[in-house]
Amino acid sequence: MPMITTDDGVEIFYKDWGSGQPIVFSHGWPLSSDDWDTHMLFFLQHGFRVIAHDRRGHGRSAQVADGHDLDHYADDLAAVAAHLDLHDAIHVGHSTGGGEVVRYLARHGESRVAKAALLSAVPPLMVQTDANPGGLPKTVFDDMQAQLLANRSEFYRAVASGPFYGFNRLGVEPSEAMIENWWRQGMMGGAKAHYDGIVAFSQTDFTEDLKKITVPTLVMHGDDDQVVPYADSGPLSAKLLQNGTLKTYAGFPHGMPTTQAETINADLLEFIRS
Repeated sequence: MPMITTDDGVEIFYKDWGSGQPIVFSHGWPLSSDDWDTHMLFFLQHGFRVIAHDRRGHGRSAQVADGHDLDHYADDLAAVAAHLDLHDAIHVGHSTGGGEVVRYLARHGESRVAKAALLSAVPPLMVQTDANPGGLPKTVFDDMQAQLLANRSEFYRAVASGPFYGFNRLGVEPSEAMIENWWRQGMMGGAKAHYDGIVAFSQTDFTEDLKKITVPTLVMHGDDDQVVPYADSGPLSAKLLQNGTLKTYAGFPHGMPTTQAETINADLLEFIRS
């Protein structure tokens, strides 16, 4: 399997298909690069080079005990970009992966990057604070950690069959294949990474990071996102970005890249070619 080893000795798995302008995909919690398969095949067929890695502790990357924070996530992404000597890249991040892209651009600069897209992404800040009154109470994320500790398998099944894809909404037909694939990816990864990752994605403040980004950035968010609620995420990120554009999807869930892959891919392609 293609791997790189980071400066702190962590093996990171990655996929690298095709040639042309590179598109780099960063996945959400607690998944893996497999979550991007549909999108990678789509853009590969449209003449792009497509790349995705498994975040440390996730998928086929090393299940290390430490480093499950946004600085390390960004550094690992930078290590992949440097190893593959990427230039003029488009970075696409979903959920926690959107935070990873934002921190990467702010921490490592934009010399290798042409554009970015943030899909159902966690920035600017998920948790409720005095400065972020619209965020979710910390007890929400404490409960997620408690459920993961109690029975990770059952917890992941509940997330995938419920709010992640909006399968708990009246009139929405659940896809057992999507649920099982989400569960499969989650259970491939390490429990410690996923436990720590809840703190990382919920308590990291990306406000100053977003202000530093100058490349054109498309913020894509569904207004029925039950995981990263719309009002306290997408619109706020778009305002903080120097060159941000917000695209709102009526009724789309958090997992819209999967449930509405055709729409998302078409809009991403239009943005990249614009």
